[in-house]
Amino acid sequence: MEGSTNSIPERRQNNEKHIKEKHFKKLVATLNIYDRLHHLPSELSGGQQQRVSIARALINRPQIVFADEPTGNLDRANADEVLELLIKTKEELGQTLLIVTHDMKIAERADRILVMDNGDLTPYRK
Repeated sequence: MEGSTNSIPERRQNNEKHIKEKHFKKLVATLNIYDRLHHLPSELSGGQQQRVSIARALINRPQIVFADEPTGNLDRANADEVLELLIKTKEELGQTLLIVTHDMKIAERADRILVMDNGDLTPYRK
């Protein structure tokens, strides 16, 4: 190409960098943590720390997100917010979300619920 100084690998690398930056910005906006990017963990609330953990789990765009008691250490308000954010990112990024929880209020938000009893998984029936 005349007038182009970038090789094909350089252009591809620049495009991949742009895609990663766009994903990062979308994730930060979705999780509402932009104003906390340069804070230490000790300077964050429990809910903010949880959202940062979610961002770390989602940054590489996994197809499946495993969340083991994602709201276990949070008060109800922060737990509800974190759950909403997990569901929102799942929908926006097209991911499968698998949550392990003892909280039936959280479980009931799922598309499918399985209950483990004595090592056996069975479908949950209301």
